[in-house]
Amino acid sequence: MKLPILKSSLFILLGLLSLNCTQSEKKERVEIKHLDSGKILPEEADLPFSEAVLVDNTLYLSGQIGIIPGTLTLVEGGIGAESKQVMENIKTTLEAHDFNMNDILKCTIMIDDISQWSSFNEIYKTYFEEPYPARSAFGADGLALGAAIEVECIAVLKSD
Repeated sequence: MKLPILKSSLFILLGLLSLNCTQSEKKERVEIKHLDSGKILPEEADLPFSEAVLVDNTLYLSGQIGIIPGTLTLVEGGIGAESKQVMENIKTTLEAHDFNMNDILKCTIMIDDISQWSSFNEIYKTYFEEPYPARSAFGADGLALGAAIEVECIAVLKSD
């Protein structure tokens, strides 16, 4: 009597193993798009990174600094002016790829002088409403082009 139960259990186990192997072989690849809008970075700069990378409905923005769009020149005026320009550059980049500031779910902030944190926060808060995106920050020495601030973001198109 135990032999038929053992055979049928073995048969079911082999069937499940074969189903599992078939499913893992059929993993679908996601579409990845490397994006450059031409609205912030100058095309002739030939920089070794994409402005943004789109994976399904998630947009990963490269770090933005306070450059004047179309140039590699930082705005003048220190942390306040650079912070505003960084946020404007992020907004422009998002909009160029059919996202907006409300789609941001995470930001990483790099600041060259952590004592200027509150100056950055005053500008940052004007671009969001509560609840704010998740955020990390750290002090950094030697940001690109001598920038005072750099911000990278992750945005997700949310379902309606």
